[in-house]
Amino acid sequence: MNKLNETDVFSDWLAKLRDPIGKASILRRIKRARKGNFGDHEPVGDSVSEMRLFTGPGYRLYYTMVEDEVYWLLVGGDKSTQDKDIEKAKEMAADIHGKNP
Repeated sequence: MNKLNETDVFSDWLAKLRDPIGKASILRRIKRARKGNFGDHEPVGDSVSEMRLFTGPGYRLYYTMVEDEVYWLLVGGDKSTQDKDIEKAKEMAADIHGKNP
């Protein structure tokens, strides 16, 4: 079973999300990812991948793998904030992997 840790940035975003259907969909997706089913996902570069949900405004969950079966959920957002979220996720992944001075 995969271990998915959440950064404070991700946890805060999820806690503030006002869309109850979207939040439930995100929580189901995280539960499936823990069991190894990441669903629709793809790498976006610099050791960051994106899980795409087709709920609401098109939610996106950005994550990085740090060890076998150990992941960090970095940033959450939607299609409208995708570019900014990817850049933030890449910065956070670099910090986690020790690539930022």
